[in-house]
Amino acid sequence: MTLLHPSTDTTPKVSVVLPVFNAEDTIRTAVQSVLDQSFSDLELIVVDDGSTDQTPSVLAEFKDLRLRIHRTGHRGVAAAANAGTQLCTAAIVARMDADDIAHRHRLQAQLQLLHGGQTDVVGCQVRIQSSHGSLTKGMQRYERWINSESLTPQQISALRFVEFPLVNPTLCGRREYFELEYRHNSFPEDYDLFLRAAAAGLRFAKVPEALLTWNDEPQRLTRTDNRYSDTAFMQCRRHHLRNGPLADVRSVDLWGAGMTGKAWLRWLCDQKISVRHLFDVSPRKIGQRIHGSMVLDPQEVTPSDGTLMLVAVGADGARQMIADFLTPLEYLAGRELWFVA
Repeated sequence: MTLLHPSTDTTPKVSVVLPVFNAEDTIRTAVQSVLDQSFSDLELIVVDDGSTDQTPSVLAEFKDLRLRIHRTGHRGVAAAANAGTQLCTAAIVARMDADDIAHRHRLQAQLQLLHGGQTDVVGCQVRIQSSHGSLTKGMQRYERWINSESLTPQQISALRFVEFPLVNPTLCGRREYFELEYRHNSFPEDYDLFLRAAAAGLRFAKVPEALLTWNDEPQRLTRTDNRYSDTAFMQCRRHHLRNGPLADVRSVDLWGAGMTGKAWLRWLCDQKISVRHLFDVSPRKIGQRIHGSMVLDPQEVTPSDGTLMLVAVGADGARQMIADFLTPLEYLAGRELWFVA
């Protein structure tokens, strides 16, 4: 890997924002992993969000002048991350969480990708670990998905209504992204920010290498806060889909008549959006009428006439197979073709 050397300018090239709240057991390792980066021209801004444990004492152990500690009252991770962004001096901002570990070349690799193309925000693959034994099947599947899909800006854009295809603490990008700010509402703040940024035209990419160890612990906010529930994610994606690609749309085609597809079919009906054609590969479903729509064989798909195709399937590899099938019919992912979950 070609190393990027620090400049003689006193302004750091990268500002790393790390919010922390009561993370005495993990914050030392997280901070050290940032300070030990092969790309050293950085500042690390730790926003202590009103910790009541030994976190402040652990942070006081560090003597590295690149570390800046800002203490606030307890307002939550969204407010803490926004406060960190306001303190940044660099044009490039990276995120980090208090219980994760950045691999030594993380920033190096991300900066090379960020500066090498027309990209605004870069993530990376992750390795998920838990101190409570092996990962659940759900987390194992999520790790496979996050590490195997969504490498190009086009793929990431097309999949954005499935899930956030980048893990939030892996992000490194132009500060304009972070200045859109995390919002504290009923939505997961990182997914909401990503969808707003994508709608504004920002482009995302991912380093195809696991450069962050992401700890999945029972006390993570994603497991304890209702803003990260399945319901909250669904409300978030549907809100942005309805006000984005589906704004002013009255008719769509839908691929998927299983449980996932039926849920979207009902929602589309509620939104007064008609389903012109409903497709599914299951011979048992073809010919049936579901919520007023006849299930058709995908072989009956005709070349795109501009009507949006929503793909609501979840089987491993199915989305890519469908994309490969529809591409010759002039369905462009992220334009006429959108994946949903």
